[in-house]
Amino acid sequence: MRRFVVRVWALSAKEVRHVLRDPRSLYLALGMPVVMLLLFGYGVSFDLDRLPVAFVDHDHSAASRALRRRFTAGDDFVDVGELDADGAQAALVAGDAMAVIVIERGFERHRARGERATVQVLVDGSEANGATQLRAKAERMLALLGVDGAIRASGAGAPLEARTWTRFNPEGKSAVFLVPGITAYVLAIVAVLLTALTVAREWERGSMAQLFATPVGRLEIIVGKLLPYLAIGTLAVLLVLAVGMWVFDVPFRGSPAALALLSFLFLAGMLGQGLLISVITRSQMVATQAAALSSMLPSMLLSGFVFPIENMPQVLQWITVVIPARYFVEGLRGVLLRGNGLAELWPELLALSVFALVALGVSTARFQRTIA
Repeated sequence: MRRFVVRVWALSAKEVRHVLRDPRSLYLALGMPVVMLLLFGYGVSFDLDRLPVAFVDHDHSAASRALRRRFTAGDDFVDVGELDADGAQAALVAGDAMAVIVIERGFERHRARGERATVQVLVDGSEANGATQLRAKAERMLALLGVDGAIRASGAGAPLEARTWTRFNPEGKSAVFLVPGITAYVLAIVAVLLTALTVAREWERGSMAQLFATPVGRLEIIVGKLLPYLAIGTLAVLLVLAVGMWVFDVPFRGSPAALALLSFLFLAGMLGQGLLISVITRSQMVATQAAALSSMLPSMLLSGFVFPIENMPQVLQWITVVIPARYFVEGLRGVLLRGNGLAELWPELLALSVFALVALGVSTARFQRTIA
């Protein structure tokens, strides 16, 4: 056992010196995740504000003018003017307005009598995300203004009031939702590329043949090469999460132990996947292509990072079962946003453990002490 530890330590020290002499590896491991996090965090946003709306005022009263002023007083909507019915239709067709607020005649009279006052909201549905957000913002604003906000139950005279609370992300910031997914996506790419390229480089340069001439066993070689990159990956996790919390105000409500275990298992599995690619290909060019295809596309499209897994076709839902990023994304959201601990995250931990064992086991079995 002592001999095993000494040899692993020597190989790890050699790998660390190699990384320090090659600044590209450090940039790939520590610089690229932060750059991609900032690009995705600022560039990929589902939050919309200053949405252009037009008004058709059939009442022309002080109450209707007050509604118009208060409706566009915040940052959600921009008043593009008062139009007639034909002009409003033309504004929607031309894209000058995303919605038209139609205030019917008798609006002020109904308000003064305490009766139900309604307005009509015509929304441009050609862009689904914008239409959904605009409708939700308009309904919330009208409810705050007391317009069309009372729903009377059948057979009852008292109005019913519905109140909703959004937990974990009450402001609805897309960055808070996206940062855990971006973290998993970036780390998956970096971890696979690190081991795939570095080990493949040694195959091409012939240094692996020199290593085979020593009495070092294949398990010692694999552990010695993976440990430095596991440490670098851990630093990358901490760096990315720190930037996410500082720049995008992502909370941390869960267990640090659960986060540490999730990150360790995910990194171990992805490093094992990169090692397996390098063992099979033994070429940097082929390893780069295989690593990118096997980590980038599944981690983005099939992990629940952007698209909910529940909305995918059944066949794709079955495929996501073998995608480790799926469990890491869910685990990160649980730890950071919902305050989960080890007790709630055991399914994700179990799935990541199985993937890590399979990836490392298969790569070790395929790593033969032969040059051919």
